[in-house]
Amino acid sequence: MKKLFKIILNIIPRPLLIRLSYIARPILAYFLKGNTFTDPIDGKSFKSFLSYGYETQRENVLSPSTLSLERHRLLWLYLKNETSFFTAEKSVLHFAPEQCFLDRFRALKNLDYTTTDLLSPIADVKADICNLPFKDNSYDIILCNHVLEHIPDDIKAIHELYRVMKPGGYGIFQIPQDLSRHTTFEDNTITDKKERGKIFGQYDHVRVYGHDYFNKLREVGFMVNEVDYTAMLSEAEIKKYCLLQGEIIPVVYK
Repeated sequence: MKKLFKIILNIIPRPLLIRLSYIARPILAYFLKGNTFTDPIDGKSFKSFLSYGYETQRENVLSPSTLSLERHRLLWLYLKNETSFFTAEKSVLHFAPEQCFLDRFRALKNLDYTTTDLLSPIADVKADICNLPFKDNSYDIILCNHVLEHIPDDIKAIHELYRVMKPGGYGIFQIPQDLSRHTTFEDNTITDKKERGKIFGQYDHVRVYGHDYFNKLREVGFMVNEVDYTAMLSEAEIKKYCLLQGEIIPVVYK
């Protein structure tokens, strides 16, 4: 099964994979029902989660019902417990909207909610993150998670995120990050998909972010709070929700 998932992730184009996953979710959820692990996004419990990964398969990380990963469940808990995201009237711009969030965020009456992406078939607005069609100071909240590692000119993209965020607004810009690295690694001469997968962790990634990612955000103008939200949770909660202990949520402010 793990080998099959790896082949599927690396062979099927992402837009088609998104469409097919809507069919697979209820089937997977039915066969994995149990009481060991819980997805906090929908409250459903399972005997196990699924393995996931483009190169190295991580065990027990993909929720069968929402298809959320560790980072999605951590973000949900943070937004629910530490912010007014679900209650305050705000304008939200969400890049590359994740299935586990899309319908739930759209249903929130307090949000003026817009999704955007260059390729995703489920986004409202097709747009290049380096050349956004939105006016300056348009959004109170921007969610841009696991997007920047795909963008060759990530600094230009960050400038665009800063431009369209309202003064006083905030954003969450999660990325895959190796905190043991001080400096981000990228090499534009690496174009082979298999080689990119080995070096960057995924065939369509162009860099491995280090700890300097936070300063990249600050240099554009954002104030940055490096939030280790797992430090505020119990060991039992981390295990129950299948979270990655020590994962940092980059919360930025303008």
